[in-house]
Amino acid sequence: MPRLKSLSFALPLAAITMLGGCGDKVPAERPPLEGAALGGDFTLTAEDGKPLSWNDFQGKYRTIYFGYTFCPDVCPVDTQRAMAGLKQFEKAHPDLGARVQPFFVGVDTQRDTPEVLREFTDNFHPRLIGLTGDEKTLTEVAAKFAASFSKGEPAPGGGYLVNHTNVTLLFGPKGEPIATLPTDEGAEAVAAELEKWVH
Repeated sequence: MPRLKSLSFALPLAAITMLGGCGDKVPAERPPLEGAALGGDFTLTAEDGKPLSWNDFQGKYRTIYFGYTFCPDVCPVDTQRAMAGLKQFEKAHPDLGARVQPFFVGVDTQRDTPEVLREFTDNFHPRLIGLTGDEKTLTEVAAKFAASFSKGEPAPGGGYLVNHTNVTLLFGPKGEPIATLPTDEGAEAVAAELEKWVH
């Protein structure tokens, strides 16, 4: 047993020594979503009622989440954790934090009006921009980001839920997909992920 243990440690050490001897650097970790067919330009209605395009923010890192303002649990929790993580990152790295533009796309075409979106986003981050549009446009935009949504059956009280993908995506300055933000692990994990990729 001791011999096997020594071999298991010796192999990585030898590999590191060989790299060091050649003068090469250990390659940096590649973004997990590098090369994925995700993203692309779109134009939706922003929370101020004006049209806004994805490419208006070329040169900035961007996060995007597809949800809805009347969501009873998932959307508020995901958004709170993502934006709390961004705030932590901004506090540690003000200049880099300012390069990250977050978006919340409201997929509830009946209730996610610009006014409602503004009230929702203001609860989480001063720079979080809410976006919405008609169902056809939202469906096309969501598909570009591998997201989907569908209206649920009406509840006895007249309300309804919207089924939707709940993933927060991070994109680079050229609109390239980089990673998902681990909102399920909390704000600290989100801040750590931003620290890894935003430079």
